[in-house]
Amino acid sequence: MSAQTDTPGSVTTVYQVSGMSCGHCEGSVSGEISGIAGVTSVKAVASTGEVTVVSAAPLDEDAVRAAVDEAGFELVDQA
Repeated sequence: MSAQTDTPGSVTTVYQVSGMSCGHCEGSVSGEISGIAGVTSVKAVASTGEVTVVSAAPLDEDAVRAAVDEAGFELVDQA
C-alpha cells in the first residue's frame, strides 16, 4: 500500500488502472473517482496507468474499483 499522509487530514494513494490510452480516458477516470465522498483531487496519467488520488481519509477500495469500472476501465491494484 502506498498511501501516505501529505498534510494533516489528507491521504494520497496511487492506483494502477489498465486500459487508459488518452486524455479522454484520463478525464473519465478522474471524473468518476472525483465523485467519491472525501476525494479532494485526482490526477490520472494514461501513459503510466497511474491515478493519484488525494482524499480526506483513506478510501474504500471497493468504491474506487466501482468508480473505475463505471468509467469503463479496470482497477489493477494500488501502485
